Amino acid sequence: MSARILVVDDIEANVRLLKAKLEAEYYDVIAACDGPSGIEMALTERPDIILLDVMMPGMDGFETCRRLKEDPATSHIPVVMVTALDGRRDRLTGLEAGADDFLNKPIDDVTLFARVRSLARLKQMIDELREREASGRRLGVIEGANARLNRAGARIVIADDNDRQARRIADELAVEHRPVIESEPDKALMAVRARADLLIVNTASRGFDGLRLAAHARSDEAMRHTPILAIVDPDDKSRAIKALELGVNDILAKPVDPEELSARVRTLVRQKRYTDYLRSNLDLSLEAAVTDILTGLHNRRYMTSQAGALVKRAVLGGDPVSALLVDIDHFKRINDTFGHDVGDEVLREFAVRLATNVRAIDLACRYGGEEFVVIMPDTHLKDALRIAERLRLHVSGTPFRVSGLSEPLTVTISVGVACTLGKDDTQEALLKRADAAVYEAKAHGRNQVVSRAA
Repeated sequence: MSARILVVDDIEANVRLLKAKLEAEYYDVIAACDGPSGIEMALTERPDIILLDVMMPGMDGFETCRRLKEDPATSHIPVVMVTALDGRRDRLTGLEAGADDFLNKPIDDVTLFARVRSLARLKQMIDELREREASGRRLGVIEGANARLNRAGARIVIADDNDRQARRIADELAVEHRPVIESEPDKALMAVRARADLLIVNTASRGFDGLRLAAHARSDEAMRHTPILAIVDPDDKSRAIKALELGVNDILAKPVDPEELSARVRTLVRQKRYTDYLRSNLDLSLEAAVTDILTGLHNRRYMTSQAGALVKRAVLGGDPVSALLVDIDHFKRINDTFGHDVGDEVLREFAVRLATNVRAIDLACRYGGEEFVVIMPDTHLKDALRIAERLRLHVSGTPFRVSGLSEPLTVTISVGVACTLGKDDTQEALLKRADAAVYEAKAHGRNQVVSRAA
Protein backbone atom coordinates (compact mmCIF):
# COMPACT_ATOMS: atom_id res chain seq x y z
CA MET A 1 0.00 0.00 0.00
CA SER A 2 1.41 3.37 -1.01
CA ALA A 3 0.75 6.65 0.78
CA ARG A 4 1.55 10.35 0.64
CA ILE A 5 3.89 11.24 3.52
CA LEU A 6 4.75 14.72 4.79
CA VAL A 7 8.15 14.98 6.49
CA VAL A 8 8.55 18.04 8.75
CA ASP A 9 12.14 18.66 9.87
CA ASP A 10 14.38 21.74 9.98
CA ILE A 11 17.54 19.74 9.15
CA GLU A 12 17.82 19.15 5.40
CA ALA A 13 20.03 16.07 5.80
CA ASN A 14 17.36 14.36 7.91
CA VAL A 15 14.72 15.15 5.28
CA ARG A 16 16.88 13.79 2.46
CA LEU A 17 17.55 10.56 4.37
CA LEU A 18 13.88 9.91 5.20
CA LYS A 19 12.80 10.84 1.70
CA ALA A 20 15.29 8.42 0.15
CA LYS A 21 14.18 5.56 2.39
CA LEU A 22 10.47 6.14 1.82
CA GLU A 23 10.67 6.74 -1.92
CA ALA A 24 12.65 3.50 -2.28
CA GLU A 25 9.49 1.79 -0.93
CA TYR A 26 7.36 3.73 -3.46
CA TYR A 27 5.87 6.26 -1.05
CA ASP A 28 5.15 9.78 -2.29
CA VAL A 29 7.12 12.17 -0.05
CA ILE A 30 6.74 15.92 0.45
CA ALA A 31 8.67 18.03 2.95
CA ALA A 32 8.41 21.14 5.12
CA CYS A 33 11.23 22.83 7.02
CA ASP A 34 9.36 24.04 10.13
CA GLY A 35 6.12 23.79 12.08
CA PRO A 36 4.11 26.60 10.45
CA SER A 37 4.94 25.47 6.90
CA GLY A 38 4.20 21.88 7.93
CA ILE A 39 0.73 22.91 9.11
CA GLU A 40 0.14 24.82 5.87
CA MET A 41 1.24 21.85 3.74
CA ALA A 42 -0.96 19.49 5.77
CA LEU A 43 -3.94 21.71 4.89
CA THR A 44 -3.13 22.11 1.20
CA GLU A 45 -1.53 18.76 0.33
CA ARG A 46 -3.65 16.48 2.56
CA PRO A 47 -0.98 13.84 3.28
CA ASP A 48 -1.81 10.37 4.58
CA ILE A 49 0.84 10.44 7.32
CA ILE A 50 2.98 13.15 8.92
CA LEU A 51 6.50 12.38 10.19
CA LEU A 52 7.19 15.27 12.54
CA ASP A 53 10.52 16.14 14.13
CA VAL A 54 10.28 17.19 17.78
CA MET A 55 13.26 19.54 18.13
CA MET A 56 12.68 22.47 15.78
CA PRO A 57 13.35 26.17 16.34
CA GLY A 58 10.38 28.44 16.92
CA MET A 59 7.36 26.14 16.94
CA ASP A 60 8.52 22.72 18.15
CA GLY A 61 7.00 19.39 17.18
CA PHE A 62 4.73 19.21 20.24
CA GLU A 63 3.03 22.52 19.45
CA THR A 64 2.85 21.68 15.74
CA CYS A 65 1.17 18.36 16.54
CA ARG A 66 -1.26 20.04 18.93
CA ARG A 67 -2.35 22.54 16.29
CA LEU A 68 -2.75 19.82 13.66
CA LYS A 69 -4.97 17.79 15.98
CA GLU A 70 -7.06 20.81 16.99
CA ASP A 71 -7.96 21.63 13.37
CA PRO A 72 -10.88 19.50 12.08
CA ALA A 73 -9.34 19.62 8.59
CA THR A 74 -6.16 17.83 9.75
CA SER A 75 -7.07 16.14 13.03
CA HIS A 76 -7.64 12.77 11.34
CA ILE A 77 -4.14 12.63 9.79
CA PRO A 78 -1.86 10.23 11.75
CA VAL A 79 1.21 11.95 13.22
CA VAL A 80 4.42 10.10 14.08
CA MET A 81 6.90 12.15 16.08
CA VAL A 82 10.55 11.56 15.21
CA THR A 83 12.95 12.39 18.02
CA ALA A 84 16.41 11.86 19.38
CA LEU A 85 14.86 12.11 22.84
CA ASP A 86 14.01 8.92 24.66
CA GLY A 87 12.62 10.39 27.83
CA ARG A 88 9.32 9.29 29.33
CA ARG A 89 8.09 12.85 29.83
CA ASP A 90 8.69 13.79 26.19
CA ARG A 91 6.79 10.71 25.03
CA LEU A 92 3.86 11.58 27.28
CA THR A 93 3.90 15.20 26.12
CA GLY A 94 3.69 14.03 22.52
CA LEU A 95 0.85 11.60 23.21
CA GLU A 96 -1.07 14.30 25.06
CA ALA A 97 -0.55 16.58 22.04
CA GLY A 98 -2.24 13.92 19.89
CA ALA A 99 0.72 12.03 18.38
CA ASP A 100 -0.12 8.53 17.19
CA ASP A 101 3.37 7.12 17.79
CA PHE A 102 7.08 7.82 18.18
CA LEU A 103 10.17 6.84 16.23
CA ASN A 104 13.56 7.29 17.88
CA LYS A 105 16.65 8.40 15.99
CA PRO A 106 18.50 6.71 14.42
CA ILE A 107 15.38 5.36 12.74
CA ASP A 108 15.17 1.61 12.26
CA ASP A 109 13.96 0.95 8.70
CA VAL A 110 11.90 -2.14 9.54
CA THR A 111 10.09 -0.39 12.37
CA LEU A 112 9.55 2.70 10.21
CA PHE A 113 7.91 0.80 7.37
CA ALA A 114 5.80 -1.38 9.69
CA ARG A 115 4.44 1.71 11.44
CA VAL A 116 3.85 3.58 8.16
CA ARG A 117 1.95 0.63 6.68
CA SER A 118 -0.19 0.34 9.82
CA LEU A 119 -1.07 4.03 9.89
CA ALA A 120 -1.67 4.12 6.13
CA ARG A 121 -4.33 1.42 6.55
CA LEU A 122 -5.99 3.46 9.30
CA LYS A 123 -5.92 6.64 7.22
CA GLN A 124 -7.33 4.89 4.15
CA MET A 125 -10.26 3.55 6.18
CA ILE A 126 -10.98 6.97 7.70
CA ASP A 127 -10.75 8.67 4.30
CA GLU A 128 -13.30 6.26 2.82
CA LEU A 129 -15.68 6.86 5.71
CA ARG A 130 -15.21 10.64 5.55
CA GLU A 131 -15.85 10.70 1.81
CA ARG A 132 -19.07 8.72 2.09
CA GLU A 133 -20.22 10.57 5.19
CA ALA A 134 -19.74 13.93 3.49
CA SER A 135 -22.80 13.31 1.35
CA GLY A 136 -24.86 13.05 4.53
CA ARG A 137 -23.94 16.60 5.46
CA ARG A 138 -25.72 17.83 2.35
CA LEU A 139 -28.84 16.02 3.55
CA GLY A 140 -28.71 17.77 6.92
CA VAL A 141 -28.67 14.55 8.97
CA ILE A 142 -25.21 14.88 10.52
CA GLU A 143 -25.05 15.37 14.26
CA GLY A 144 -22.22 16.93 16.22
CA ALA A 145 -19.33 14.66 17.10
CA ASN A 146 -17.99 16.27 20.28
CA ALA A 147 -20.30 14.55 22.74
CA ARG A 148 -19.48 11.15 21.33
CA LEU A 149 -15.75 11.66 21.04
CA ASN A 150 -15.18 13.13 24.48
CA ARG A 151 -17.29 10.92 26.70
CA ALA A 152 -15.44 8.56 29.02
CA GLY A 153 -16.25 5.05 30.17
CA ALA A 154 -14.93 2.88 27.35
CA ARG A 155 -15.39 -0.90 27.59
CA ILE A 156 -11.90 -2.41 27.50
CA VAL A 157 -11.03 -6.11 27.37
CA ILE A 158 -7.59 -7.08 28.74
CA ALA A 159 -6.44 -10.46 27.37
CA ASP A 160 -3.58 -11.47 29.65
CA ASP A 161 -2.76 -14.54 31.75
CA ASN A 162 -0.22 -12.60 33.79
CA ASP A 163 -2.60 -11.79 36.62
CA ARG A 164 -0.37 -9.25 38.31
CA GLN A 165 0.27 -7.26 35.13
CA ALA A 166 -3.37 -7.46 34.04
CA ARG A 167 -4.55 -6.23 37.41
CA ARG A 168 -2.18 -3.24 37.32
CA ILE A 169 -3.44 -2.31 33.86
CA ALA A 170 -7.07 -2.70 34.92
CA ASP A 171 -6.61 -0.64 38.08
CA GLU A 172 -4.99 2.18 36.11
CA LEU A 173 -7.71 2.23 33.44
CA ALA A 174 -10.59 1.90 35.91
CA VAL A 175 -10.19 5.58 36.78
CA GLU A 176 -11.68 6.52 33.38
CA HIS A 177 -12.96 3.31 31.80
CA ARG A 178 -14.61 -0.06 32.42
CA PRO A 179 -11.91 -2.73 32.01
CA VAL A 180 -12.46 -6.49 32.28
CA ILE A 181 -9.71 -9.12 32.46
CA GLU A 182 -9.89 -12.39 30.52
CA SER A 183 -7.08 -14.93 30.83
CA GLU A 184 -8.59 -17.31 28.25
CA PRO A 185 -8.54 -16.29 24.55
CA ASP A 186 -12.03 -17.60 23.70
CA LYS A 187 -13.60 -15.68 26.56
CA ALA A 188 -11.62 -12.58 25.60
CA LEU A 189 -12.96 -12.75 22.04
CA MET A 190 -16.51 -13.23 23.31
CA ALA A 191 -16.12 -10.15 25.50
CA VAL A 192 -14.82 -8.11 22.55
CA ARG A 193 -17.75 -9.21 20.37
CA ALA A 194 -20.06 -7.74 23.01
CA ARG A 195 -19.29 -4.26 21.67
CA ALA A 196 -15.95 -3.53 23.36
CA ASP A 197 -14.19 -0.25 22.57
CA LEU A 198 -10.64 -1.63 22.88
CA LEU A 199 -8.77 -4.92 23.15
CA ILE A 200 -5.46 -5.00 25.04
CA VAL A 201 -3.39 -8.13 24.35
CA ASN A 202 -0.28 -9.35 26.11
CA THR A 203 1.70 -10.80 23.19
CA ALA A 204 3.98 -12.60 25.68
CA SER A 205 1.19 -14.52 27.42
CA ARG A 206 2.30 -18.04 28.35
CA GLY A 207 -1.07 -19.76 28.13
CA PHE A 208 -2.05 -18.56 24.65
CA ASP A 209 -0.59 -16.92 21.54
CA GLY A 210 -1.38 -13.21 21.82
CA LEU A 211 -0.60 -12.57 18.14
CA ARG A 212 -2.98 -15.34 17.08
CA LEU A 213 -5.66 -13.80 19.29
CA ALA A 214 -5.11 -10.43 17.59
CA ALA A 215 -5.26 -12.10 14.16
CA HIS A 216 -8.58 -13.78 15.04
CA ALA A 217 -10.01 -10.47 16.17
CA ARG A 218 -8.98 -8.81 12.91
CA SER A 219 -10.50 -11.58 10.75
CA ASP A 220 -13.85 -11.60 12.58
CA GLU A 221 -16.46 -9.27 11.08
CA ALA A 222 -17.85 -8.37 14.51
CA MET A 223 -14.43 -7.28 15.80
CA ARG A 224 -12.76 -5.98 12.65
CA HIS A 225 -13.05 -2.34 13.68
CA THR A 226 -12.17 -2.77 17.36
CA PRO A 227 -8.75 -1.18 18.05
CA ILE A 228 -6.05 -3.41 19.53
CA LEU A 229 -3.20 -2.35 21.82
CA ALA A 230 -0.43 -4.93 22.05
CA ILE A 231 1.78 -5.19 25.16
CA VAL A 232 5.20 -6.31 23.89
CA ASP A 233 8.62 -7.25 25.19
CA PRO A 234 10.99 -4.36 24.36
CA ASP A 235 13.70 -6.85 23.31
CA ASP A 236 11.41 -8.73 20.90
CA LYS A 237 11.31 -6.28 17.99
CA SER A 238 10.24 -8.91 15.46
CA ARG A 239 7.13 -9.72 17.47
CA ALA A 240 6.21 -6.05 17.76
CA ILE A 241 6.58 -5.62 13.99
CA LYS A 242 4.52 -8.76 13.35
CA ALA A 243 1.78 -7.33 15.57
CA LEU A 244 1.62 -4.19 13.42
CA GLU A 245 1.51 -6.29 10.24
CA LEU A 246 -1.42 -8.27 11.65
CA GLY A 247 -3.41 -5.07 12.14
CA VAL A 248 -2.67 -4.14 15.76
CA ASN A 249 -3.26 -0.39 16.11
CA ASP A 250 -0.62 0.40 18.69
CA ILE A 251 2.11 -1.23 20.77
CA LEU A 252 3.30 -0.55 24.30
CA ALA A 253 6.55 -1.93 25.68
CA LYS A 254 6.89 -3.56 29.08
CA PRO A 255 7.16 -2.61 31.85
CA VAL A 256 3.90 -0.77 31.33
CA ASP A 257 4.09 2.90 32.23
CA PRO A 258 0.70 3.87 33.73
CA GLU A 259 0.60 7.37 32.26
CA GLU A 260 1.69 6.24 28.81
CA LEU A 261 -0.89 3.44 28.96
CA SER A 262 -3.64 5.94 29.78
CA ALA A 263 -2.53 8.33 27.02
CA ARG A 264 -2.38 5.60 24.35
CA VAL A 265 -5.72 4.15 25.42
CA ARG A 266 -7.28 7.60 25.30
CA THR A 267 -6.03 8.08 21.72
CA LEU A 268 -7.26 4.65 20.55
CA VAL A 269 -10.68 5.09 22.14
CA ARG A 270 -11.03 8.52 20.55
CA GLN A 271 -10.11 7.07 17.14
CA LYS A 272 -12.67 4.30 17.63
CA ARG A 273 -15.40 6.74 18.52
CA TYR A 274 -14.53 8.96 15.59
CA THR A 275 -14.78 6.07 13.11
CA ASP A 276 -18.00 4.89 14.82
CA TYR A 277 -19.34 8.43 14.44
CA LEU A 278 -18.49 8.41 10.73
CA ARG A 279 -20.12 5.00 10.21
CA SER A 280 -23.20 6.06 12.13
CA ASN A 281 -23.58 9.21 10.05
CA LEU A 282 -23.03 7.17 6.91
CA ASP A 283 -25.90 4.90 7.95
CA LEU A 284 -28.06 7.94 8.68
CA SER A 285 -27.30 9.54 5.32
CA LEU A 286 -28.06 6.30 3.46
CA GLU A 287 -31.32 5.95 5.37
CA ALA A 288 -32.23 9.58 4.69
CA ALA A 289 -31.59 9.04 0.99
CA VAL A 290 -34.33 6.39 0.79
CA THR A 291 -36.69 7.38 3.62
CA ASP A 292 -39.37 10.02 4.00
CA ILE A 293 -38.41 11.83 7.19
CA LEU A 294 -41.96 12.69 8.30
CA THR A 295 -43.62 9.27 7.91
CA GLY A 296 -40.71 6.83 8.05
CA LEU A 297 -41.89 5.17 4.83
CA HIS A 298 -39.69 4.87 1.78
CA ASN A 299 -39.52 7.99 -0.37
CA ARG A 300 -40.37 8.49 -4.04
CA ARG A 301 -36.74 8.16 -5.16
CA TYR A 302 -36.39 4.72 -3.60
CA MET A 303 -39.77 3.55 -4.87
CA THR A 304 -38.89 4.61 -8.42
CA SER A 305 -35.59 2.73 -8.38
CA GLN A 306 -37.16 -0.47 -7.03
CA ALA A 307 -40.41 -0.44 -8.99
CA GLY A 308 -38.63 -0.20 -12.33
CA ALA A 309 -36.81 -3.49 -11.79
CA LEU A 310 -39.97 -5.24 -10.56
CA VAL A 311 -42.04 -4.11 -13.55
CA LYS A 312 -39.26 -5.08 -15.96
CA ARG A 313 -39.19 -8.58 -14.49
CA ALA A 314 -42.99 -8.82 -14.77
CA VAL A 315 -43.13 -7.83 -18.44
CA LEU A 316 -40.39 -10.36 -19.25
CA GLY A 317 -42.62 -13.18 -18.08
CA GLY A 318 -42.47 -12.94 -14.29
CA ASP A 319 -45.39 -12.65 -11.89
CA PRO A 320 -47.49 -9.49 -12.24
CA VAL A 321 -46.88 -6.32 -10.25
CA SER A 322 -49.74 -4.22 -8.90
CA ALA A 323 -49.69 -0.62 -7.71
CA LEU A 324 -51.90 1.26 -5.28
CA LEU A 325 -51.95 5.03 -5.48
CA VAL A 326 -53.59 6.43 -2.34
CA ASP A 327 -54.77 10.00 -1.80
CA ILE A 328 -56.05 11.30 1.56
CA ASP A 329 -59.42 12.94 0.87
CA HIS A 330 -59.76 16.68 1.56
CA PHE A 331 -56.33 16.85 3.15
CA LYS A 332 -55.98 20.55 2.32
CA ARG A 333 -59.11 21.17 4.35
CA ILE A 334 -57.52 19.43 7.36
CA ASN A 335 -54.44 21.67 7.09
CA ASP A 336 -56.49 24.83 6.63
CA THR A 337 -58.89 24.04 9.48
CA PHE A 338 -56.62 22.58 12.13
CA GLY A 339 -53.11 23.62 11.08
CA HIS A 340 -50.10 21.88 9.58
CA ASP A 341 -49.11 20.22 12.86
CA VAL A 342 -52.39 18.32 12.84
CA GLY A 343 -51.90 17.56 9.16
CA ASP A 344 -48.48 16.08 9.90
CA GLU A 345 -49.95 13.89 12.65
CA VAL A 346 -52.57 12.63 10.22
CA LEU A 347 -49.86 11.77 7.70
CA ARG A 348 -47.84 9.91 10.31
CA GLU A 349 -50.85 7.99 11.60
CA PHE A 350 -51.92 7.10 8.06
CA ALA A 351 -48.40 5.85 7.30
CA VAL A 352 -48.67 3.47 10.28
CA ARG A 353 -52.02 2.16 9.09
CA LEU A 354 -50.72 1.80 5.54
CA ALA A 355 -47.66 -0.15 6.63
CA THR A 356 -49.70 -2.49 8.85
CA ASN A 357 -52.31 -3.25 6.17
CA VAL A 358 -49.98 -4.29 3.35
CA ARG A 359 -47.68 -7.30 3.21
CA ALA A 360 -44.02 -7.49 4.19
CA ILE A 361 -43.00 -7.87 0.54
CA ASP A 362 -44.93 -4.77 -0.54
CA LEU A 363 -43.11 -1.48 -1.01
CA ALA A 364 -45.01 1.32 0.75
CA CYS A 365 -43.80 4.87 0.20
CA ARG A 366 -44.85 8.48 0.41
CA TYR A 367 -45.16 9.73 -3.15
CA GLY A 368 -45.51 13.41 -2.24
CA GLY A 369 -47.80 15.59 -0.11
CA GLU A 370 -50.81 13.48 0.86
CA GLU A 371 -50.22 10.90 -1.90
CA PHE A 372 -48.84 7.44 -1.16
CA VAL A 373 -47.89 4.53 -3.39
CA VAL A 374 -47.69 0.82 -2.69
CA ILE A 375 -45.83 -1.38 -5.17
CA MET A 376 -46.98 -4.99 -4.79
CA PRO A 377 -44.76 -7.64 -6.41
CA ASP A 378 -46.22 -11.02 -7.43
CA THR A 379 -49.75 -9.66 -7.07
CA HIS A 380 -52.74 -9.98 -9.39
CA LEU A 381 -55.29 -7.18 -9.73
CA LYS A 382 -58.02 -8.93 -7.71
CA ASP A 383 -55.67 -9.44 -4.76
CA ALA A 384 -54.50 -5.82 -4.91
CA LEU A 385 -58.15 -4.66 -4.89
CA ARG A 386 -58.83 -6.77 -1.79
CA ILE A 387 -55.88 -5.26 0.08
CA ALA A 388 -56.81 -1.73 -1.02
CA GLU A 389 -60.37 -2.18 0.23
CA ARG A 390 -59.10 -3.49 3.56
CA LEU A 391 -56.93 -0.39 3.92
CA ARG A 392 -59.83 1.92 3.01
CA LEU A 393 -62.11 0.35 5.60
CA HIS A 394 -59.44 0.56 8.29
CA VAL A 395 -58.88 4.27 7.65
CA SER A 396 -62.54 5.32 7.38
CA GLY A 397 -63.79 2.98 10.09
CA THR A 398 -61.43 4.12 12.86
CA PRO A 399 -61.17 7.91 13.38
CA PHE A 400 -57.72 9.41 13.97
CA ARG A 401 -56.92 10.58 17.48
CA VAL A 402 -54.83 13.73 17.18
CA SER A 403 -53.22 15.63 20.07
CA GLY A 404 -54.82 19.03 20.58
CA LEU A 405 -58.22 17.98 19.23
CA SER A 406 -60.99 17.08 21.66
CA GLU A 407 -62.73 14.79 19.17
CA PRO A 408 -61.22 12.10 16.90
CA LEU A 409 -60.81 13.15 13.27
CA THR A 410 -62.62 11.22 10.54
CA VAL A 411 -60.34 10.59 7.57
CA THR A 412 -61.07 8.84 4.30
CA ILE A 413 -58.96 7.88 1.30
CA SER A 414 -59.38 7.37 -2.43
CA VAL A 415 -57.37 4.50 -3.91
CA GLY A 416 -56.44 3.80 -7.50
CA VAL A 417 -55.33 0.26 -8.39
CA ALA A 418 -53.52 -0.96 -11.50
CA CYS A 419 -51.63 -4.08 -12.57
CA THR A 420 -48.97 -4.75 -15.21
CA LEU A 421 -50.47 -5.65 -18.57
CA GLY A 422 -47.92 -7.13 -20.93
CA LYS A 423 -44.51 -7.00 -22.55
CA ASP A 424 -44.78 -3.33 -23.52
CA ASP A 425 -45.80 -2.08 -20.06
CA THR A 426 -43.60 0.28 -18.05
CA GLN A 427 -43.40 1.59 -14.52
CA GLU A 428 -44.54 5.02 -15.72
CA ALA A 429 -47.58 3.56 -17.50
CA LEU A 430 -48.51 1.47 -14.46
CA LEU A 431 -48.48 4.49 -12.15
CA LYS A 432 -50.31 6.60 -14.72
CA ARG A 433 -53.18 4.07 -14.77
CA ALA A 434 -53.28 4.01 -10.97
CA ASP A 435 -53.33 7.83 -10.93
CA ALA A 436 -56.20 7.90 -13.42
CA ALA A 437 -58.11 5.48 -11.18
CA VAL A 438 -57.62 7.81 -8.19
CA TYR A 439 -59.13 10.72 -10.13
CA GLU A 440 -62.05 8.49 -11.07
CA ALA A 441 -62.58 7.60 -7.40
CA LYS A 442 -62.57 11.28 -6.47
CA ALA A 443 -64.99 12.12 -9.27
CA HIS A 444 -67.42 9.52 -7.94
CA GLY A 445 -67.48 10.88 -4.39
CA ARG A 446 -64.17 9.81 -2.82
CA ASN A 447 -63.70 7.19 -0.06
CA GLN A 448 -63.60 4.34 -2.54
CA VAL A 449 -61.32 2.00 -4.47
CA VAL A 450 -61.23 2.08 -8.29
CA SER A 451 -59.13 -0.02 -10.66
CA ARG A 452 -57.92 0.69 -14.19
CA ALA A 453 -57.13 -2.33 -16.33
CA ALA A 454 -56.00 -0.31 -19.32
